[in-house]
Formats: sequence, C-alpha cells, structure tokens
Amino acid sequence: MPIGAPTNVIVRYCQSSPPPVRTALKSLFASESAIGEPVIVTPTQLRAFASIVRHGSAKAAAAELGVSEAAISSHTAALRKELNDPLYQRASSGLAFTPGGLRLATRAGELLGLQEQTRQEVLAAGSGRRVLRLATTSLFAEYAAPGMLEMFKTRAADLEVEMSVHDSGRVVDLLATRQADVTIAPGDSPRNEALRSRQFLKYQLVLVAAAKHPLTSGRCDAASLRRQTWFLGPSAVEQQGATARLLERFAVPEENQRIFQSHSAAINEVQAGNGIAVLPDFRAAAFISKGSLERVSAQGDAAPGVWSATSLVPAQAPPVAAELMRFITTPRAIQAMLSGSGANIGHFQPRVHVTLWN
Repeated sequence: MPIGAPTNVIVRYCQSSPPPVRTALKSLFASESAIGEPVIVTPTQLRAFASIVRHGSAKAAAAELGVSEAAISSHTAALRKELNDPLYQRASSGLAFTPGGLRLATRAGELLGLQEQTRQEVLAAGSGRRVLRLATTSLFAEYAAPGMLEMFKTRAADLEVEMSVHDSGRVVDLLATRQADVTIAPGDSPRNEALRSRQFLKYQLVLVAAAKHPLTSGRCDAASLRRQTWFLGPSAVEQQGATARLLERFAVPEENQRIFQSHSAAINEVQAGNGIAVLPDFRAAAFISKGSLERVSAQGDAAPGVWSATSLVPAQAPPVAAELMRFITTPRAIQAMLSGSGANIGHFQPRVHVTLWN
C-alpha cells in the first residue's frame, strides 16, 4: 500500500485491463466498400494489430495476448481483406508499414481506448457512479496521491477513482488512446494543442539514511555515497525524473542499486540500518521528526522535480477530468498532498483502485 494511504481507501493491485466488449467498430480511416456497406473491424482484430506494432512481430504479439500465432495471423489477414491494404511487409530491419498501416497503427490505440472509455461510462451510468481514471508514476502514487484523492473524493459522493501506475515515459500517451482521463507525471508540461496541462507541485528528492548510520554524522563525498547500497523504489528504473538524475550524478553502479516493487519497501530496509534511499523532501520531514531517518549531506544531495497534470482539452475530456484539473492546483489540494491526508476523512468512504501496468 502506498505510504500515507488511509485505511479506508481500497487499494487493489491487478495485472491486466478488463476484457474487451465484443462489439464491432466502424473504421475511422476507411471509406465504404464497393457495395456501399461500411467497412467493419472488430476490437480483437485491432488489438492484435496494435500488439504487432508494439512488438514488431506476430510471435511476440501472440505471447502478449495469450493466443496462438495463427490467431494473430488470422486477425491480420481479416484486417487486410476488409481494408484492402497490406498494412505492412517484412523487411530486413523489421516491419515496413504502408501509409494505410501507419494510419491504422495510430487509430487502433485510439479506438480501443475509446471503446474502454465508453464501456466504463456505460457501467458507471448504470450504477449511478462516475469514474475518474488517473494514470501516474510510482513516486506520485505513493507519496502524494493518497491525500489528494481523499480530498478530491469529498467533492462528490458518486465518484470513484481508478489509479494506474506507469513509467513516466508513456503516461501522456494514455490520453491519446483514451486509457486515462488525467495523467500526472514529472517534468515540463507537454506542448500539444490537443492537451491541457499545468504544473502544480514542486519538490526535491533528498538522500536519507537510518538515524545512526555513519553517513548522517557529517558531510559526505561522492565516493562514499557511490560505495553505499542504494535502496530504491520503481522510479529508479525510469530514464527521466529526479531519481535518475541522482543516480547519474553520483555514478552509482548497478551492483549497488537494490530496486523494490514499492518505495515504502525500500524505506523499510533503510530504517533497519541498511544503506541509503531517496525521498521527496516533504515526506522525509515526517521520518526525520520521528527520529527514524536523517538527511545525508553531500554536494548535490538533492534533485528538484515538478509534477504536471494533463488531460485532453475540455471539449474532448470527460467532465470529471476538468474537475480534477481545477482542483489539483488549489491550496487545499496541495496541502493534502504534502500532509498525506485530506480533511474530514471520517465523513465518507472513498474507493480508489490502483492498477500496476507493465
């Protein structure tokens, strides 16, 4: 469970998205057939093609989707026949896509995302509830999301939040494919006319160790830090972000990095007296005040970062996305992120679902 997550928030970890609704989608990129009927493709066919695009082969696509390679080939053949386009050909360097294949590669993800968004909206309407799908990174999910989501949930009794955790490099892409309503990731706001983005919280990642660790007794040099075992959370594997900058700054060798499935697990190891870790400064303060951790002082011992929230433009985003985009920059929201809990949390029973995506 993320650090600071309230006990009355349901956190559910799962490994895959819900199964698709078996309905046909009219192609957004093809004209009517010769006999005047619209070209029809199925979500299963689109899913097979999208997987081929991601992995570059039918064999890898079959492994991802858990079907036979023959099934993938059958879906691809059906698409080629319906669209009257070879879509791609094998080349020495991989796959070479036709112009139509490139168009389909873009549209497939969008269509599948729109299908899932529609399914979620229909289910929510039937149950009298609204669903906000938030995609973010592991660092924000553990250290800042719990308090913010508690506070946001107080605004509406019919609201559920589904939070998925991703690598920072692909978070914004989830908006284009309609797999998320709002994304939160470190770094500058993306420049895209189809997106609405704003920075809302600056922070620093700092180095910490157990209170009685030798490194906390004075100022350290880079060589001393490099020799230590660094206990890290999932943010360590991301190529962007403050954690990566600290590792690069001190040239920490891979054999000295121990990466855990959660940041809280890494912090538990450090509290036991082992090595050093990184923490957002606003979370480090709580551990320091309890006497379980201390700052490690060295030149360049902090890496600044900023989180940005992004959604589709209001005309394309669901209303609940606009609500969160307005709320996330308010003083109450910022304070909830920094403190780890919202106000008046006993007056409601929020439901927040967390999905971990590979």
